Amino acid sequence: MSKTVQLAIFASGNGTNAQQITEYFADIPCVNINVIIYNKKDAYVAKRAERLGIESHYFNKNSFLETDEVLQFLKERSIDYIILAGFLLLVPENLLKAYPDHIINIHPALLPKYGGKGMYGHNVHEAVVANHESETGITIHIVDHHYDRGTTLFQAHCKVEPNDSADDVAAKIHLLEKEYFPKVIESVVLNKPMPVEHR
Repeated sequence: MSKTVQLAIFASGNGTNAQQITEYFADIPCVNINVIIYNKKDAYVAKRAERLGIESHYFNKNSFLETDEVLQFLKERSIDYIILAGFLLLVPENLLKAYPDHIINIHPALLPKYGGKGMYGHNVHEAVVANHESETGITIHIVDHHYDRGTTLFQAHCKVEPNDSADDVAAKIHLLEKEYFPKVIESVVLNKPMPVEHR
């Protein structure tokens, strides 16, 4: 019997994506959400983890960037893949080296547009609206040494109407994240075909 794939989810905030991923894999026994790790002490994702029955651990910025504490923790738990779900720190070198091509992130725009430092969450949607884009979407990609620059695995698109607000765009992006992020993770970790975007 093949081994269960162990996932660690990294989050910094509310944790809606972390929750959706956890719920998706609840019915897939060969993939286990082993732990949710967060780097902001009051992040709501910790409460979500508790409700979901998933162990969660807080590590501060120093633990990530100046020590091997997080890496040792992941190794002790035999983690196979790291999933970034609203995680705002740049992933440190020691984790990139230990998990080459095994760290997956989602970005709420069609990279390479609207990527880079400071471009996350509502900042992205506000920029999309301000620039009168006719479409936006999500990009799921492998993480490398730069914000939002790693190899693209999958993109999904949505229209931006002329009268859409940043909140309207956020709602559309949230639907795409919910539909596709867990499926793309499943495709990568179980070596299955990528989902097909329905447009």
